[in-house]
Amino acid sequence: MDARADADHPDRIRQALDDEAGPARSAIAASWRRSMTVHGLAPEDGGRARTVTAERLREARQAMEPLTLAAQPVLDRLFLAVGDTGCCVLLTDAQGIAVDRRGAPVDDETFHSWGLWPGADWSEAAEGTNGIGTALAEHRPVTIHRDQHFHTRNTGLSCTTHPIHDHLGRLAGALDVSSARADATAIMLGLISNAVGDAARTIETQAFRQAFAEARIVLAGDGAERSAALLAVDRDDLVIGATRAARQALKITDARIAAQLPASDLLGRVHPADLLEAERGAVRRALARTGGNVSAAARALGVSRATMHRKMNRLGL
Repeated sequence: MDARADADHPDRIRQALDDEAGPARSAIAASWRRSMTVHGLAPEDGGRARTVTAERLREARQAMEPLTLAAQPVLDRLFLAVGDTGCCVLLTDAQGIAVDRRGAPVDDETFHSWGLWPGADWSEAAEGTNGIGTALAEHRPVTIHRDQHFHTRNTGLSCTTHPIHDHLGRLAGALDVSSARADATAIMLGLISNAVGDAARTIETQAFRQAFAEARIVLAGDGAERSAALLAVDRDDLVIGATRAARQALKITDARIAAQLPASDLLGRVHPADLLEAERGAVRRALARTGGNVSAAARALGVSRATMHRKMNRLGL
């Protein structure tokens, strides 16, 4: 943006927020309003990007370590895809603290001055409307293009961000691709958004598989929705883990998992390894569905209580 546009940016934001019948109802203006009224920020703030202490960054990295390890090859591939277009890649925690980065050395000085660097705080509370902070605040993918940013100092950036969730389906961080190119087109931003979305799902999938390395991983759905909808299933066909996409699609909660949830009840299919495991799974599911009541489980399986006890003893249950 030129100097005149920079000077007009704060007035444009305030005018939009005053226009209750127009742009103030947009998602961007809703974030502008949070930035101003909830976080007490001013769009004309010309200070440098806020950064955290070395100790706080170290703590954030340690807390993110399992996810960060899963993300390393994905970050490398994403940067190979977008780096030549003048973009850098950031991985942040759930509070918007950048913990990892990919960028071309020739661009390091530029991106460091923008605050696109490990230790930078890109939460909405610190920077107002921006890709990372707004994606985390609204729990959805966003692209914040140039003067859609709240702070005037950020209006030269285009930022595309997707939230990332951990193996328990909790918001764990965000994956961002940012550029300071003035010629970024809608088509280019759309392609970047697709690449970031695919990378975010891959990170979630890798982290989930690492967390449930001993379990069978089952795709919950036909895969057409391009989401990481996965279940972790033990040898008795009981669900022991689910990604956020699977939780949303199948209405899975931590309480349902803790109460012993048969995967076949969700998917309508069973994959026994052998007849003994199939029998063991059937008995354990019957017990789970009856809250551990042996007599009720026996009736559900069509056997006597004595036979049920013999099966349980033989199967180590």
